[in-house]
Amino acid sequence: MTVSDLDARIARIDALEAALWRDPANTSRLADYQKAWRELEAQISAKGDDGRHHFVVAIPVADSPRHLQACLDSLLSQCRAYAYGGHVDGRFRKVSVLLADDSADPAHIDRNRAIVREIVAQGLDIEYFGLDEQRALMHELDDVDLRGVVGVHADDAFAHKGQAMMRNIAYLKLARMQAQRPADRLLFYTIDADQAFTVNVATPDGGRDLQAINYFYKLDRLFDQGDIQVLTGKVVGDPPVSPAVMAANFLDDAIAFVLSMRDAHPDTAYPQPPLDTRGSGEAAYHDMADMFGFGRVGDIYRFRCTASDAPSNAQAFDEFASHLNRFFHGEHPTRITWYRHQPLADSVQAARTVYTGNYVFTADALVHFIPFAPLRLRMSGPTMGRVLRAWVGGAFVSANVPMLHRRTFDATGAAEYRPGVTDLDAQVDLADEFERQYHGDVMLFAIERLAAKGFPRDALAEVQIAATLDEVRVQMSERYQARHAQILARVERLRALLEDPRAWWLARADAMHAFTRFLDNIERNFGEHAIAVGHIGDARRSAEWRRRQLDAIAALRDDRAAWRAALIRMRGTARS
Repeated sequence: MTVSDLDARIARIDALEAALWRDPANTSRLADYQKAWRELEAQISAKGDDGRHHFVVAIPVADSPRHLQACLDSLLSQCRAYAYGGHVDGRFRKVSVLLADDSADPAHIDRNRAIVREIVAQGLDIEYFGLDEQRALMHELDDVDLRGVVGVHADDAFAHKGQAMMRNIAYLKLARMQAQRPADRLLFYTIDADQAFTVNVATPDGGRDLQAINYFYKLDRLFDQGDIQVLTGKVVGDPPVSPAVMAANFLDDAIAFVLSMRDAHPDTAYPQPPLDTRGSGEAAYHDMADMFGFGRVGDIYRFRCTASDAPSNAQAFDEFASHLNRFFHGEHPTRITWYRHQPLADSVQAARTVYTGNYVFTADALVHFIPFAPLRLRMSGPTMGRVLRAWVGGAFVSANVPMLHRRTFDATGAAEYRPGVTDLDAQVDLADEFERQYHGDVMLFAIERLAAKGFPRDALAEVQIAATLDEVRVQMSERYQARHAQILARVERLRALLEDPRAWWLARADAMHAFTRFLDNIERNFGEHAIAVGHIGDARRSAEWRRRQLDAIAALRDDRAAWRAALIRMRGTARS
C-alpha cells in the first residue's frame, strides 16, 4: 500500500465519519464507517511491518463480574468492529488486557476467571493478575518502602484495596511487562469495569449507544504525532462522582418534576422533553461545579420517560419514582452526560484532571503513580492531575475519547459492588463514601494551591503545607454546611408537595413508597443527625484526617523516590 493509497483511504474514512455525525441515528452509516476501518487494517496487515503501538488495557475489578463481562464484551466488540492491528492465528495482535482482580468473594473470583477464559477463547489475550500474583509481586519489594503508594496489607486480607492502590500495584506489573517486551511499543490504557467502549448519542428517538470511535487507531496517532506522556478521556452516561455531591441539584429537578405534575391529569400525555444535552462536559451533575471552573448550565433538567413512546403522566411519575433509589448508587436520573462529537485531533488540550477510569500513558509515564492512594480518598484522579501537571506540563493532555459509564443494572436498580455504600432493608448509608468525598475535596484543593507554590517539584516546609490544608478545610467545611442547609430545605419542600391531600399520586402506593424511602434516605445521609455529617464535624476525627493528609503530602517526594526504585527492580528482574 502506497502513501497515496493510505491517504485516499483515510480521506474516505474522514468523509464517512462526517456523514455519520450528521445523522448518527442512521445505522447503515455506522456500519459503512466501521467496514472502511477494517478494510484499512486489512491493507496494513497485508503490507506487513506494522510498527504501531500495542495497547495493554489494564482493568481493576472488585466483586463485579457482571460489569466485567459487559466491559470485556465491549472491548471484544471494539476489536472486531475496527480490527486495530489485525489478526494473527485468530488473535488480536495489538490489543491485550491485564485484569487486576481485587475481589474478596471466592465465587466472584471464580466467575472472573471463567470470564477471562471465555474472552481469551474468542481471540483477545488477557493476563489474569489475581491476589496470589499480586502478593508474590509485592513480596519481591519487601525491602522497598512503598507504604505511601500501595499501603500495607496482610496476606490474608489483600482484597478490596481500592481502585487507586490496586492500580498502583498493577502499574508495577506493567513495568515488568514492558521490560519483558522491549521490541513492542506499549501504551497502557486503564479503564473501569463499569464502562464500555461506546458513546451515548442524543437522537430524535431518545438516544442510542454507539460503538462509533476507533479508540486504538486514533490514540496511536495522537501519541505518534505529539509529545504526549499521558492522555485522559472522560466518561459519558452516569456521572463519575459520588451522590454526596449531587443531592441538591437532583432535589431541584425532583421538585420541578412534581410541580409539573400537580395540575396535570394522570391519564393525559406526559409532555416529554427533548433529550437535554446541556451540561455535557460542564459537570452539571455536581452541586459545586463552580469549584472546578464550570459555570451554571441551566437551573432545571427535566426527566425523560422511557416507559412507552407516548407515556401518560402516571407512567412518568411511576418511572421517575423507580429511579430514585438508583441515585444512591451513582445514577443521576435527570442529568445524563451525552457525547458531543468533535474531531479528535481538534479536541486535544492541556489537562488538569485524570479520569482514572479512562486514561492512556507511555512506559516512561509509569513513574507517575496515583498519589495518596492509601488514604482511599475520592477525587484521586483530579488530585493526581494537579500533581501530574506539575511534573510534565504540556505532555499531559485531555481529548474527546469518552467511555460510556453505567453504574447500575436495570434488573436490580443498584451497582454490583460499591465500596462505602450500604443498602439494606430500604436504608442506604453513604457515610463512608461521603466522608472520603469531603476529605478528598480538601486534599484536591490543597494540592492545587500547593502546586501553585511549586509543589511537588519544590519541597515545601511542613508548616506551609499545614497552613494550606487548614485554610482549605475551613472553606470546604463552610461550603458543605451551606449545602446541607439547602438540601434539607429542598427535602422539606418536596415532602410537602408529595403529601398534598389533593394530589392524585397519593393513590399510587408503590411510587409514593419510593419517594418516601428516597427522602428518608436523603435525611439519613444529609440531615442534622447524619453519621457522615457528624464525622466531618467531629474534632478528634478531623484532627486525625489532618494528620494523615499532612503526613502523606510531606512524604510524597520520598514516595516518588521509593517508587522509582521499585520500577527499576521490576524492570531489572524482568530482564534477568
